[in-house]
Amino acid sequence: MSKQSSLSGYDLLRSPRLNRGTAFTESERRQYGLDGLLPPGVSSLQLQVARTHAELANLDNDLQKYLLLSDLQARNETLFYATVMSDPASFMPLVYTPTVGEACQKFDHIFRATRGMYVPISARGRVKELLSNWPEQDVRFIVVTDGERILGLGDLGVGGMGIPIGKLSLYTACAGVPPQYCMPVMLDVGTNNAKLLNDPLYLGLRQERVRGDDYYAFVGEFVAAVQERYPKCCVQWEDFANFNAVPLLAQYKDKICTYNDDIQGTAAVALAGVFAALRISGQKLTEQRFLFLGGGSAATGIAELISQAMALEGLTIDAARARNTLFDVNGLMVKSRQDLADFQKPFAVDHAPVSSFADAVSALKPTGVIGVSTVPKLFNQQVIEAMASINERPIIFPYSNPTSRSECTAEEAYRWSSGRAIFASGSPFPPVEYEGRTFVPGQGNNVYIFPAVGMAVFATEASRVTEEMFIVAAKAVAEQVTEESLATGLIYPPQSKILEASLHVATRVAECIFDQNLARVPRPDDIAAHIRACAYKPAYPA
Repeated sequence: MSKQSSLSGYDLLRSPRLNRGTAFTESERRQYGLDGLLPPGVSSLQLQVARTHAELANLDNDLQKYLLLSDLQARNETLFYATVMSDPASFMPLVYTPTVGEACQKFDHIFRATRGMYVPISARGRVKELLSNWPEQDVRFIVVTDGERILGLGDLGVGGMGIPIGKLSLYTACAGVPPQYCMPVMLDVGTNNAKLLNDPLYLGLRQERVRGDDYYAFVGEFVAAVQERYPKCCVQWEDFANFNAVPLLAQYKDKICTYNDDIQGTAAVALAGVFAALRISGQKLTEQRFLFLGGGSAATGIAELISQAMALEGLTIDAARARNTLFDVNGLMVKSRQDLADFQKPFAVDHAPVSSFADAVSALKPTGVIGVSTVPKLFNQQVIEAMASINERPIIFPYSNPTSRSECTAEEAYRWSSGRAIFASGSPFPPVEYEGRTFVPGQGNNVYIFPAVGMAVFATEASRVTEEMFIVAAKAVAEQVTEESLATGLIYPPQSKILEASLHVATRVAECIFDQNLARVPRPDDIAAHIRACAYKPAYPA
């Protein structure tokens, strides 16, 4: 209550971190000048959560529920997290994907209370000054976007801020990272979305995107300002276009504590799905061959992490990469193509050109197909049936978000494979009834990875984030899938138990951080207990 003692009356009720609303006791109301400012009834936190559930139940669409939760987060942070953590499986799709996609698209038309830091390129030379306006002096996590490639929705400009806000909410709700250490950031360099530029309600810079040296100099100023002001901070890059995401990660990953969730988090959750799928098929990782639909940073990130994991199991890295092949809008990525970016070239194969994805499946005979194209319905009946003719248990992972961009539905994958597909998707699908069996589709959601990695980094004050940490995280996710879940086709832990799953993953990653001598705190005797002691719990102070 020491912080609260400096605030009283309406100021206290308007502080989301300190406000308790109707949970303020009678003595607290007298002490802090709240008498008369609240209805006389005193509610417990549990009763406030129940009231919020009832409010949400009366709303008839998910965007309205998103807005109610956003308003709650801006008013009473403890109640917001207590609500979300009371039923994470139900609330994650509301505070993040898929609902956040619609919220980002309509950001300028539904804007309410501000949250996070907006750093426009027009403030070049003053970035450190802007960061000094943030009220917290110790920031450990920044999720930052420039809004150019939001989910599968494209350039949403300043509206992309919904993504860092949502991601950081999940850091807390799913893994216990204390919210006061988190800061969402929008780097506004303009937008090439003409609809936004012509919208009078658009809230971002009204200019086309800045490119090239000016762009990278601006990002460099931001990174330097963060390092100076918040030396223990980890920067997570989020939803940058491929041609910026890859070089930014390459430039900073060995210099600061940083990672890109679209590249590394997506890769780790896909690898976790592969590890669990192999428990169903009974095969070895080194026996797998994957064909990716999509050739961007997500595809190459997954392909590289799978390759690194294969190398740990005995293959050379070149042999491992040869088992991970990419297919994009111009066809199979073969060595003779002249349009490949440097980050794609390690996965180019010595093969004749193939322009049809179904033909590529027949030619390469993959054990699994992984979709990160953001183009719906490309895992069509011909593709799924071809995979089922080649494999007893074909791995079908349409990972594109949101649901409208998924390469196929769960029902299509199970039906066209005669119930033999090992399926996981990027967005949620309901259970599927097929020939007397009930299949429970898994959601390859990065939420199994990034909050846990964040918690491990927070608890160890890690100086770097390495590729090995993501392989460790993937194995830690997969080892928690029960035999009962595997029997229904579910290859990820239930999201209803995401906090326990994340703390387990965080413990494994923290062990890796200590083993790599990347921690800035002493190694505790009991790492799992240390992780739990660091975790945020939504409760009003006694």
